[in-house]
Amino acid sequence: MLRRTWVRTISAASSDGLHCARQVLTPQARRQSSTHDSARSSFATGSGAAVAAFATAATAFSLGNATAVCDDKKGRSRFTDSVIVITGAGGDFGRAGAMAFKREGARVVLLDASAKGLQKTEEALRAVPGPESLAITCDITSDSAVEGAVAQVEKKFGHITHLWNNAGVQGDVTPTLDYSLADFQKVQEINVVGAFRVIQCVARSMRKTGGGTIVNTASVAALRGTPAMPAYVASKAALLALTMTVAKDLAPDNIRVNAVSPALIGPGFMWDRQNELHATSGSPYFAKDPTTVGKNKLGGVPMKRLGSIDEVVSAVAFLLSEDGGYCCGTNIIIDGGLAMR
Repeated sequence: MLRRTWVRTISAASSDGLHCARQVLTPQARRQSSTHDSARSSFATGSGAAVAAFATAATAFSLGNATAVCDDKKGRSRFTDSVIVITGAGGDFGRAGAMAFKREGARVVLLDASAKGLQKTEEALRAVPGPESLAITCDITSDSAVEGAVAQVEKKFGHITHLWNNAGVQGDVTPTLDYSLADFQKVQEINVVGAFRVIQCVARSMRKTGGGTIVNTASVAALRGTPAMPAYVASKAALLALTMTVAKDLAPDNIRVNAVSPALIGPGFMWDRQNELHATSGSPYFAKDPTTVGKNKLGGVPMKRLGSIDEVVSAVAFLLSEDGGYCCGTNIIIDGGLAMR
């Protein structure tokens, strides 16, 4: 029978604080579970533990506290001895995730086609205490680049335990009748074909070493059909469907696959820039003033605020970790209620 440990989680959400408890397997117990039944180890933690863990993690989502649910009083964390590959690591989401996962004990592998963005994330990681990291310039539209990157990770760290499949592009913001077919195809090549290429290559590596977990970055745009963004919406809808079928195919190999769908994350450059693009798109669904566009978007959010990058990272961390051990083929929506029907 597997030994379990009770971990007290403290989230400093207010002057009083919130105190939660969650049940997780110790690293030793996880190894024993893998030895006894590698095909089921990630899924056999029990529905009660999964629900309790999700409730604890959900508290962190709303607080934007990426570390509150992971460290116990002995300093242990969810990703000790893990190797987490992040695509799109040169962007804001990837950078925040890399820093959070390193704080929790992970050896982080940064992949991005942009050498400049990759360098910025490397610099940020140097200020974070934790294990060694690795950065690789990688174009996910290239078979050889992805295969080479995975081979480098295997050579340096021995295996890959987690993947945040986060790379993607927005494409043009233009109504359907004026949209460029070349841009439409480019967006699919990166957001769909590229994402699948990474999943396939990394999952083959994971299967050789007993399994792993994968999280794809989708979008609420795929659920709502954002006007003037046909290529992006189509690509993220495809990624959500892909998440489900891949999750079924890979579950027997002890590989869990899930997705996150953020929306209206800010403030910052990307939030401001998207409002500008929507305002100048010519779509009748958007005002011509960027500030008004932003206000109208927030008006549709029940929580009446923007989400934070930390809240997105917290959702990803939940799905990657044993906290989300019974989640398979699911999609966590981080949007303040925008997509509710």
